[in-house]
Amino acid sequence: MSGTGASMPFDLKKADHLPQHREDGATRDPNWLPEQRRGTTPQMIGRYPDYDVFDAMETWDDATRAVIETRMNVPRAMSFFSHDEQATARRFCDLVMAQDREPRIPVVELVDDKLRAGRLDGFHYDDLPDDRETWRRVLAGLEQTALSRLGTSFATCADGEALRIVTDFAEAKLSGGVWESMNVARAWSVCTRAILAAFYSHPWSWNEIGFGGPAYPRGYMRLGPISTLDPYEQPGATSEDPVRATGEAEA
Repeated sequence: MSGTGASMPFDLKKADHLPQHREDGATRDPNWLPEQRRGTTPQMIGRYPDYDVFDAMETWDDATRAVIETRMNVPRAMSFFSHDEQATARRFCDLVMAQDREPRIPVVELVDDKLRAGRLDGFHYDDLPDDRETWRRVLAGLEQTALSRLGTSFATCADGEALRIVTDFAEAKLSGGVWESMNVARAWSVCTRAILAAFYSHPWSWNEIGFGGPAYPRGYMRLGPISTLDPYEQPGATSEDPVRATGEAEA
């Protein structure tokens, strides 16, 4: 297991500064975060370009290390989603998390592993089936919608068209066919809950957000104001609000 980007088979450009404002000062480049210089993050950008959670790996006990090792080596061959479902599920997960280039966190593989093992959340909505069946219906619905609107599969349609379908799903605007068999708004909640849990369980996302990683048995020293950092933590390269910065870039 390695936490460094150097070991990854990607041709990654390095950068030592943040993207600049446009000359007219109106908007910021969509990739407004700095490129990662140490460790690995999704798409090699993040607020903490010189932080790598694996620097603290020697402080983890064997059980903690084993859990993280499993997450880093999730099987790439999926066994819950069928062959036809896999491409749809991958496109959906990538769009939800805006992972449009490598390196990507293997979100769909982590979701597949969870559903295969039956590690569910211990409840499901009374107007939805079991989460595993909900996922299957959602993927079928995305495919039906793409075929109906565009005459092509969800996995292969243009990015803008696929994003419109996902946006309509998020806003519970999809209907007809399999969508009539479930509460669409709650189905969105089921799927995104699994996607977000998978994404933020992975160490590459910890590098992206500067999370200190497992605190056992090391523990945290400084539990005061949010600006108070432990020795192994890094200050962010920028203090901009990500929601506002992204909104400005898309304006």
